[in-house]
Amino acid sequence: MIYARDKGRMCNNLLQFGHVYAFAREHGRRALSLRFAYKYPFFHISTTPGHNFFRYALVKYAAAAGLIPTVAFDSPGEDCETRAGEILSHRNVIVEGWEVRFYDLFLKYLDEIKSLFAFTSAIEKNVERVLARSEGRMRIGLHIRRGDYARWQSGKYFYYDHQYIDVANRIIALYPGRDITLIVTGNDPDLDREKFRNSISGADVCFAEGSAGEDLCLLSRCDRLAGPPSTFSLVASMYHDVPLYWIKNPSAPISEESFGHFTELFRHII
Repeated sequence: MIYARDKGRMCNNLLQFGHVYAFAREHGRRALSLRFAYKYPFFHISTTPGHNFFRYALVKYAAAAGLIPTVAFDSPGEDCETRAGEILSHRNVIVEGWEVRFYDLFLKYLDEIKSLFAFTSAIEKNVERVLARSEGRMRIGLHIRRGDYARWQSGKYFYYDHQYIDVANRIIALYPGRDITLIVTGNDPDLDREKFRNSISGADVCFAEGSAGEDLCLLSRCDRLAGPPSTFSLVASMYHDVPLYWIKNPSAPISEESFGHFTELFRHII
């Protein structure tokens, strides 16, 4: 068994396990995510055999006792293919580190990865209730990431309300004559919702109210996505190949060509 273990947030863990799963699948091995064995119960994977707290605790303590070896991928730009033999040389092994990347295998098994991370029926039901308000309209999803982004990379991608509003208005302007709903998700409880409602032109504004899983599902059902570089918006784009605009410069011109797709963007995570 190949166990994937890492810290970080939900979508970091999802992508990391996707790489480990694809590698294991290619080599006839099984893979299990320690993080999704006990946390983030929003996905189908949490109901599959072995993904439970007992297995998580057992492997955690076995690793601490030195009974299961660990192969860590921590060096940026590391050639994972050359280290594949280290993983395969063990019957049971833990793979950890954000730098574990098997891009081509990830794409080869992308449909299986998406099936593993299909949303639970409860998540889908709650999201359908929100989507019903925008039936027949173009949906533009805006992911607002603040919190830790005030510090990450010295605040490089930390943007204020007026900057997000400006970007949203310029995206909406790309689609004149369309009935549009702007779906806003994010991790800032102090977001000025009234300012958004009064400043967004040409679209209804809907604010997500659910869990992180519901926010992710909601974004995945949009027609266009925008947000600062983040694995959250990246994973949202993965499910249905939704065009994604990563806001690297909030004042940069925006056109249809500004939107990228998961299959390319996931190779260039910032």
